Amino acid sequence: MTNALSSRSPNPTRLEGKFMGVFVCWILGLGSLVSWNSLLSIGDYYYALFPLDLVTSGAGGIGNYIGICFIVGCFGVADAHVQGGMVGDIAFMCPEFMQSFFGGLAASGALTSGLRLITKAAFENSNNGLRKGVMLFLSISAFFEFLCILLYAFIFPKLPIVKHYRSKAAAEGSTTVAADLAAAGIGIQPMDKADNDTKQSERLSTKQLILQNIDYELDLYLIYVLTLSIFPGFLYENTGTHQLGSWYPLVLIAMYNVWDLIGRYVPLVKIIELKSRKGLMIATLSRFLLIPCFYFTAKYGDQGWMIFLVSFLGLTNGYLTVNVMTAAPKGYKGPEQNALGNLLVLFLLAGIFSGVTLDWLWIIGNGKF
Repeated sequence: MTNALSSRSPNPTRLEGKFMGVFVCWILGLGSLVSWNSLLSIGDYYYALFPLDLVTSGAGGIGNYIGICFIVGCFGVADAHVQGGMVGDIAFMCPEFMQSFFGGLAASGALTSGLRLITKAAFENSNNGLRKGVMLFLSISAFFEFLCILLYAFIFPKLPIVKHYRSKAAAEGSTTVAADLAAAGIGIQPMDKADNDTKQSERLSTKQLILQNIDYELDLYLIYVLTLSIFPGFLYENTGTHQLGSWYPLVLIAMYNVWDLIGRYVPLVKIIELKSRKGLMIATLSRFLLIPCFYFTAKYGDQGWMIFLVSFLGLTNGYLTVNVMTAAPKGYKGPEQNALGNLLVLFLLAGIFSGVTLDWLWIIGNGKF
């Protein structure tokens, strides 16, 4: 089977299309999370429309509030499918694709924060300006979503390097790449499919992959439990009143997103790339010291210290995420890398869910905070 596939998609001696593949993965990362980050970045609009005393005097109404909650839930389901599918897809390709995809995820946050600041400034003094700015902002975000659909459907699968890695994964027994190869004009012959069934039975089970990578999975879970327990809810609820006024939460969100983006490119400097599994776990657990730092800074510190803490939160979030995601799939066959990519995203999203849930703890006793 390997020979049959290799004849249709030869091993590229110089990995043709690698630069384009890195760029497309970056755009796909940006587009896959731009809708979610859009919702986070217009938090000031939601807080104006649905104040905390919603049940008694919410300006937006309980029906509208429930409707928006439902839409946000749909975004979450879509995001889980897209991230799980994309990470599983590129997990058996070169590490640069994974790093670029997660760089794009962070770039979506930086982009949406920048656009939100621009639209807020442009419409701040106009009639119904907050709503107009949000509508323009969401329209721009929707454009990137459609761009990603076109890139993934018509450009990405036809890159020589992508054909090579998908053919290699098929040769190792992966059954999930058949449709992708067909879209690129590469078919798997019946005898190849029978061979695939044999190789598929030789791959590690999902349970084995979980147990062998439990530290990586816990790393991702804990990284995002901490991050989402602070960002963005705490930044809107518990940071007090400062000179920046209504701009303050938006500036904090923007600083987090910018430094999250920077952190995802820091591992490209090999001398400071963190490869040790023990080192990753120690660094992940050490981030929990940020919880008392945020609490006392919000209570006693000024806006400069808060901006510093938020920046550090973003930097460490991006840095640790990329280190884990690029290190974990190494040493496995294509089908195992594909499955492991899905598992890593599962733990990442579980961390996000837990963090958002724990985020509510910050508002306990908020009246005297």
